[in-house]
Amino acid sequence: MGKDSRTILGFLVGTAVGAVAGVLFAPDKGTVTRKKIADEAQGIKDRMSENIEHTSESISKSVKNKRASLEEELEHLMSNASYQADDVITLLEKKLADLKAKNKKYQK
Repeated sequence: MGKDSRTILGFLVGTAVGAVAGVLFAPDKGTVTRKKIADEAQGIKDRMSENIEHTSESISKSVKNKRASLEEELEHLMSNASYQADDVITLLEKKLADLKAKNKKYQK
C-alpha cells in the first residue's frame, strides 16, 4: 500500500471515528442518533468510492504511460540492435572476402 493510500485510509478512519463519537455523545434521541450515524456512514462510503475510483484512474493512467514508454524503449533497442547486426554482417562479409582472397593465393 502506498503512502497516499495509507494517508487517505487514515483520514477516512479518523473521520469515521470522530463522526461516530460525536454523534454518540450528542444529546439526541436514539432514532435521530441512528439516522445521523447512517447518514455519516453513507457519506464515508461515497467518499471512499470516489477515492477508490480516483486511485484506480490514476493507476490506469500510470500503467498506460509506462507501457507506452516501454514500447518506445523496446522499439529503440530493436532499431539499435538492427543497425548493430548490419554492422556485424558487413564486418563478417569483409573478413570472408579477405579469407577468400587469401585462399585463392594458396590455391595457385
